Amino acid sequence: MSTTVHEVFKAGYLPGLRDDEVRWKRLQLGTPNDVLTVEVPELNTEQFKTLASRIRQASRTHLKSLPVSDIVRTIDTAIARLLNAQDPYRQALERLLPRATGFDAVMVRLGLNSYLHTFRALQLQRFVTEDFANPKLLDEFQARPKGGWSKAIGPDLLVHVWAGNVPALPLWSFVSGLLVKAGAIGKVSSAEPIFASLFARLLVEVEPRWADCFAVVWWQGGDPDLERCVFAEADVVLAYGGNAALQAMQERMPVTTRFLPHGHKLSFGMVSNAALSVMRGQAAARAAALDIARWDQQGCYSPHVFYVQRGGPIQPLEYAQLLAGELAALASKFAHRALTLEEAASVAGWRERHEFESLRQAGHRVLGDATQAFTVVYADTPQTLLPGPLNRCVLVVAVDSLQDVMPLIEPQRAYLQTVGLAAAPEELLALGDALGQAGVTRICALGAMTAPEAGWHHDGRFSLLDLVRMVDIDQSAELAAERFTPYEL
Repeated sequence: MSTTVHEVFKAGYLPGLRDDEVRWKRLQLGTPNDVLTVEVPELNTEQFKTLASRIRQASRTHLKSLPVSDIVRTIDTAIARLLNAQDPYRQALERLLPRATGFDAVMVRLGLNSYLHTFRALQLQRFVTEDFANPKLLDEFQARPKGGWSKAIGPDLLVHVWAGNVPALPLWSFVSGLLVKAGAIGKVSSAEPIFASLFARLLVEVEPRWADCFAVVWWQGGDPDLERCVFAEADVVLAYGGNAALQAMQERMPVTTRFLPHGHKLSFGMVSNAALSVMRGQAAARAAALDIARWDQQGCYSPHVFYVQRGGPIQPLEYAQLLAGELAALASKFAHRALTLEEAASVAGWRERHEFESLRQAGHRVLGDATQAFTVVYADTPQTLLPGPLNRCVLVVAVDSLQDVMPLIEPQRAYLQTVGLAAAPEELLALGDALGQAGVTRICALGAMTAPEAGWHHDGRFSLLDLVRMVDIDQSAELAAERFTPYEL
């Protein structure tokens, strides 16, 4: 007889508000035998206005006066603690995130380690210099080569609307806001309200002066009155989510508020025959399998299709078989998360469509059986890039040349993001140029699709530059000021 485990976690971080002043909504996460109840704060419009005012003032006092190097050191200290297996915050993440999201505990542990390393001090310095050749622009006015002076100023209040498809996803924009010295209100997703809540509390423990500089909140997505209130308080809104939800947010955004949306994206892989020697092919399949299995393809950077070039010692069908074998091996290491009824139906429908197609075309194959935690489909005819049902379902398509892929991805131009590429150096720049022209914004090695580098240009945009406004002192003002010095009398 199973024993039901029930735990309650209070999410959010609300400076200046007591728990008894706030209405709390209960979300039920986990499974029937391992229930995780998360209480999220439901603020009214007046509480949001008070919170925004408090954060705006605190960020001016305690963030904007700091050198960026001090902010980097504080973040680095917090991240070091999250990388320490003995730290209570890290232990809480390892206990709560698998239960809240359904992802395998080993996957969460290894994924956190890989992700958190991106936010250590050395990487954060690269993060800043990626957007600012002179990081001191964030601290004080700097001389411009053409004359005059410039300074980059972050928003007084940055509002984040976070998605919950991948654990710890809020960290990227949370840290970006801190690096430009912005006060912040972050809205957690109902699917993953854990990480941002704990990270905010840890930051305040590391640097108590930041206690009023940010908040972690929740509201029911799509509440028009509340969103109009919150967005009116913001200088910048950075939002992740579905395209329909983002469109609705944009309609509630004041014209004076900068809106930076990140919506649905589509990623895929490409394998040159140069990577398909007997020695290299297995490694290329193993790397691709990792990209598929990590987070069960829930990220915008996860692959849906692999285009594989004919002509190598290992042919595309053999590569598909190797990929299926690697996914089978990973299934024992990273358990598949339990699917909802809707997800299971989507996977079953996708598989059935391809099984029917395999009856019509000899070159169409479905590898593995329906009881396995993955599905690999092989097609030896050109296939337009389409999203799959996620959850370790992938299509392998044979092509004569990787340049032949460009017309197949053209219909998805507006949604393209990451390409995992295995190709020779002689092919890299030509393919990079063609993919860039097609709409792709990131090209990486197979195996690295779900692990973007520090400072990557998310969806082709800047992590920090898009958040700031530049203030210029023209050379004319500098020259005119010389006329008013005491020694000019």
